[in-house]
Amino acid sequence: MLSVRGLRVSGRHSDLVPPTSFEARRGELVLVQADGRDHRTALALAVSGRVAPTEGTARWGAPRGSARRDLAALRRASAVVDAPEINEAELHLRVRDLVAEDLALLPRRHRGPGNPAAWLTVNAFEDVADQWAEDLPARRRTELLTALALANPETGLLVLDSPDRHSDDPQDWLPFLAATAARPGRPLAVVGIVAALPHEWEGPAAAAGNSVRGQLGEVLTDRLVEVTA
Repeated sequence: MLSVRGLRVSGRHSDLVPPTSFEARRGELVLVQADGRDHRTALALAVSGRVAPTEGTARWGAPRGSARRDLAALRRASAVVDAPEINEAELHLRVRDLVAEDLALLPRRHRGPGNPAAWLTVNAFEDVADQWAEDLPARRRTELLTALALANPETGLLVLDSPDRHSDDPQDWLPFLAATAARPGRPLAVVGIVAALPHEWEGPAAAAGNSVRGQLGEVLTDRLVEVTA
């Protein structure tokens, strides 16, 4: 389970993430609303252990005995999906090249043969292999980048940064994320950080700065955490 308690990330002039609390359990999709692209990305990086909070905690599972160990465990268990200017799909790549790059970044113990063509076939993306990444429809883009994040079997937490920025229709990403959280044999905690909560969403939700329901343009480079596996 992901437990976020009073997490705050300060910026140069104001908070990038105001004090925020929520939980996300395996098998559950939680939507968190945050205003502004930079604030959403800062929140995604903080709740996945990539940015150290100024105050508060983000923890995966039981406490490890120190803040550094908690962050290390959180980072190993989590994947950030499609964060703008962090790990979004590069525009100049075809899908097959994007897949090859992402598979090469897997921890060595999980790389296997690293055959992009085989991965595309097994994961049912062979039909878009030759398309430019930027031309993928919103739904297929989310499906592809999520599948790549799950190529690492240690991933138990998915944090999607602004999946709603690619489409005005929540049906292009919301049902898929809910189904991904509850997938048979590998339940996941899934957090979608969005500009606005879809009207039809009745599941657990929160907002940066305060709890809503069911759950409790700054530079981030100097805040990124180096965590060894």
